[in-house]
Amino acid sequence: MTTVRRAAVIGYGNVGRYAVDAVLEAPDLELAGIVRRNPQDRDGIDPGIKVAGRVLELGQVDVALLCVPTRQVPEVAERYLSAGISTVDSYDIHGQLVDVRRQLDEVARAHGAVAIISAGWDPGTDSMIRAMLEFMAPRGITYTNFGPGMSMGHSVAVRAMPGVQDALSLTVPAGQGAHRRLVYVELEPGADFEQVKQRILEDPYFKYDDTRVIQVPSVRDLLDMGHGVLMERKGVSGRTHNQLFTFEMRINNPALTAQVMVAAARAALRQRPGAYTMLEVPIIDYLPGDREEWLQRLV
Repeated sequence: MTTVRRAAVIGYGNVGRYAVDAVLEAPDLELAGIVRRNPQDRDGIDPGIKVAGRVLELGQVDVALLCVPTRQVPEVAERYLSAGISTVDSYDIHGQLVDVRRQLDEVARAHGAVAIISAGWDPGTDSMIRAMLEFMAPRGITYTNFGPGMSMGHSVAVRAMPGVQDALSLTVPAGQGAHRRLVYVELEPGADFEQVKQRILEDPYFKYDDTRVIQVPSVRDLLDMGHGVLMERKGVSGRTHNQLFTFEMRINNPALTAQVMVAAARAALRQRPGAYTMLEVPIIDYLPGDREEWLQRLV
């Protein structure tokens, strides 16, 4: 018999909307409700779904899906973990990921909870694929080419900047793991474009890539949720050269992110207290139901 656990969706932006759908479709999760800043705003939400300003208003919650901007994740995760609620997030600043894991690990262990960080498709599932390619060909080079498509984390980072009304960051692959960022900004009245542009170019999200900032009258007219990745590795297995591997997908960005977060929520409830990346969790723990049935089907 499947044990059903209660999950809350924290935030109701692009990812949060798809997370609600993914929880409702999960056979082993029950949607406790949605937590958002303005619980009176129920636009597009089924009348039967609870919406609250605080998670305590939703009753028992076993795991929280943190569908909040990346830079808010450490603080929000700490708050939920301190209350004994396990968390899943899609934190996506690669260079700071290990520090966030270390920070949340201490809090999670102290309160008997579990955090799975960076549970999207990159980091997240892409890191799992990269790890497989590494042990299949221990010597070699892997190129991860993103796009073309909308980067949610990068877009949110620009929208939070002073003078920006709306923004869209597109990732365009240049090949061999190099990328160009095309950042389209819709400015607030009176904002100085050159100042906004400079803030973007100096931000850690953009400073290491070829970034171009373009002012437009309406970002909404450009919006497309599509994205993708192409991973390639050429390497050596043992002493045999010229081993070639390719992994490719074209996806709706927030929908896949939300689905991976739901799988990670399931896995979180099967781990000992602490913080983990997706790479550290047994892959079978992301799947619902009986382990032996999955082994018979997949092995």
